[in-house]
Formats: sequence, structure tokens, C-alpha cells
Amino acid sequence: MTKIVESMDMTVAPPEKEPERQYYFIRKLQLWMEDKKRELGRPLTACVTTFGCQMNARDSEKILGILQMIGYEETDQEEADLVLYNTCTVRENANLKVYGHLGQLKRYKKKNPEMLTMLCGCMMQEQTVVDKIKTSYRNVDIIFGTHNIFKFAELLAMRVFDTSAKKRMIVDVWKDTDAIVEELPIERKYSFKSGVNIMFGCNNFCSYCIVPYVRGRERSREPEEIIREIRELVADGVVEIMLLGQNVNSYGKNLEHPVTFAQLLKQVDEIEGLQRIRFMTSHPKDLSDELIDVMAHSQKVCRQLHLPLQSGSSRLLKIMNRHYTKESYLELVAKIKKAMPDIALTTDIIVGFPGETEQDFKDTMDVIEKVQYDSAFTFIYSKRTGTPAAAMEDQVPEEVVKERFDRLLKRVQEISAEKTQAGGGVVEDVLVEDVNKQETGYVTGRTARNYLVHFPGDASLIGTIVPVRLCESKGFYYYGKQCEQ
Repeated sequence: MTKIVESMDMTVAPPEKEPERQYYFIRKLQLWMEDKKRELGRPLTACVTTFGCQMNARDSEKILGILQMIGYEETDQEEADLVLYNTCTVRENANLKVYGHLGQLKRYKKKNPEMLTMLCGCMMQEQTVVDKIKTSYRNVDIIFGTHNIFKFAELLAMRVFDTSAKKRMIVDVWKDTDAIVEELPIERKYSFKSGVNIMFGCNNFCSYCIVPYVRGRERSREPEEIIREIRELVADGVVEIMLLGQNVNSYGKNLEHPVTFAQLLKQVDEIEGLQRIRFMTSHPKDLSDELIDVMAHSQKVCRQLHLPLQSGSSRLLKIMNRHYTKESYLELVAKIKKAMPDIALTTDIIVGFPGETEQDFKDTMDVIEKVQYDSAFTFIYSKRTGTPAAAMEDQVPEEVVKERFDRLLKRVQEISAEKTQAGGGVVEDVLVEDVNKQETGYVTGRTARNYLVHFPGDASLIGTIVPVRLCESKGFYYYGKQCEQ
């Protein structure tokens, strides 16, 4: 890719076709960067902060890859020459965090008027948010959304080279798109594992969720493109892949030649050199017998499945527009456990959805007892403007929600600790991810079932998969000892 960018002809107009058009603007910015470095006598720095899910984290890797190819040096300091926030809007708290950061940036920009500040991601797909930023945070230079991440270099070039653009806030937010533009630089956080987008958007319209409105409708990538990308990652040292989509189980439905997620997973499983496969997120309504069969017969697909419940009440699940019942969910779990008795199940649960009664909550607690989740992400319902649930009457009083949430969290943590305790003493393969920052002489990694393990070792183990005896359970993680191979 470096050679392609460097060979771009800068004497002609930018190409219309993507991603070549973006290569042109990357090259233009590279030449500008060389002059800028000479002028300042130092490299320019960029700070990218990510809020939210794995999809956002993957988008940020793409943005960082472009920035580094241009010549920026990454930093975690928010007084950088370029600061970008990749935002999340799933809960109100996420929005408030971003506004807090923008307030801080005002001070930094006063010290360095040439600082470039940018916002992208799900929060920017909400018109009310963009209007507020235009009014209250004039220090922001560029705003773009979730559908045109690939245009990042072009938008940055507009701000750098267009004199009129320097005097105004550039806002380029698309309502929707059917475009998928990959094959751009990516700066991975880890050299040995990586996320791979297999699809974008969501068609489910759960009544509490803003995602379909900010991420758009489902768009699947062609399987050949996905397989090629994974092969290239494996050739570059990646041993673990996370297949990403808002609902991976509905992958392939909109392709000219439809492919099921199970069929794609089988193709990924056959890639030589790849050792581990994970995926998320799975919607229970679309999880097929075919997928369970592929998982059960694979040596590479990790024995861990994230299966969001949201509520154990069939009555609430209908209002949530989830398209399954308490009973059908439990039947699905039983089927999964029968095929894979060693599976680790995790979930998402919302407490305090509008109209939730004590019986509804007890139904949720009943599912927790029956499934025995290895861990759960628990949330207090957050009203999101623009979703059907936000306009519902019978919002649950805050003190009731808090009391229920505390009961739920206590039980979830107890079960998780019990599961971890039961797993002690066995030997499991652990992918070493980092040197332990708290304990000298230790490294940290994850089992295939996604349990965290700390054990004696050094940096030379990072990126390798080693057998470790899980000696001591600490509730939510283990201390272990590496075994002889």
C-alpha cells in the first residue's frame, strides 16, 4: 500500500474511485507533513480517543493507520497537534463524557490555535448533537459520522489546504450508505490479534437501541474480501481473529449470492496459521443450528459465546422488539450447552426498562440462575432520544431500578466467581497479551473461554499461546503457572 500511495500522480485531479481517491489525499498530506516537520523542527502528534464498542475500536485503528501513514506520531496526550474523539451514543453517559473532553480542549486550543480537533462516530449521527456542537463548541474543526470513516484523509486535506475551510467547521455526516470501502491503512493495537469487520449496520430496531439509526442498515462484505483480509493478517503474525458485526448471525443476507454466517465461519476456520476465532455480537433470534454445529466441530472457534438476553421477561422482550421469548432463549441455551458442554456464556442485561415490574425482574433473575453465565454486562436502562422506548410511559422510579440493579449485579458476580473457582486446577491454552503492569515478572493473557490469567513470564511470550495450569482463582481471574510444552 505504501508503494501505491507514493506512486500517486499529484499533478492531476484526485481519482473518483475509492480507495484510490483516499490514497491521493494521503499522499498530498504526506508532502505537506514533510514541509510542516521542517518548519516546526519536530514531528506532529495525534491523539485518538475511542469510546464504545469493538466496532468503534476497529474504526479508530483505521484512522490511526491513515494518520501514521501521513506522518503523525501517536500520543495519548490531549494537547497534541491533532485530537480526534471517536464517539459512542448507546447511553447518555457516553455523550456527557465527550462534552466534558470538548470543554477541556477549548483550553488547549487557546494555547495552540493550530491544533486540529475532530469528532466522528455514532454520536455524530444525531442531528441534535451536531447542532449543540455547532453552537457551544466552536473549537471543533471537523465532524463526520459512521458511514464515511474512509473519507478521513480527504476531510483532513480539505481542512489543511482549503483556505475557506479553515474559517469554518467542516460537517460531513451521511444519513445512510451502501458503500463499503476497506483496503486503507490500519494501525492495529495488537500485532497478534485483530478485529475484522464482516458487516456494518443493523436491521433489528430494538425499541431501546439507537444503533440502527446511527450505524445504518445491514451491509455485508463479500466473503472473498474477508478471507483475503484474514489471510493477510495471519501472514503478518496474527493468531486470533474477532469477526465483528452488530449482529453477525444475520451476515450475508443482503449479498448478491447470499452466504450464511456459519458458512463464512467454516471458511475462516480453514485458514492455515490462524489459531483462534472469536465473534460478536450474536442475536439469539438468528442463532442457527448450522452455526452451533460449525462451532462444536471446530478446533479454532473459541468456546465462548456472547448471547445478549436484555430481559428474562417474555412480556418485556416483546416490547423491546427482540423476537424471542424467555422460553425460546432457554431452549437455545440448552441446545448450545448440549453441543458444547464446556462453552462459556456471557450476556447483556438491562434493568429498569419502561414498565418493568417486580415479576419481570424475577423472570430475569430466573434466567440468570438457569443459564449460570460466566459473566454479564449489566446496565441501568438509559433513555435514548429518537428510540421508541424513550417515549414510553411508566418509566421505572430511580430508587427501584437501583435496588434491582444491585441485586442483579450481586448474583451475577457470585455466579461468575463460582464458575471461576470450579475451573481451577485445569490446564488451558492462554494467549499472552501483555506484561502485567501491577506485578513484576508476570504476564497476562486469556484462555479460549476468555478468562483472564496472570502467570510468571516475560515479554518474549507476548503473542504466543502457551499451556498454563490455573492454580488459584481470584473471583474473576486466575493466577497460573506455565506448563512444559
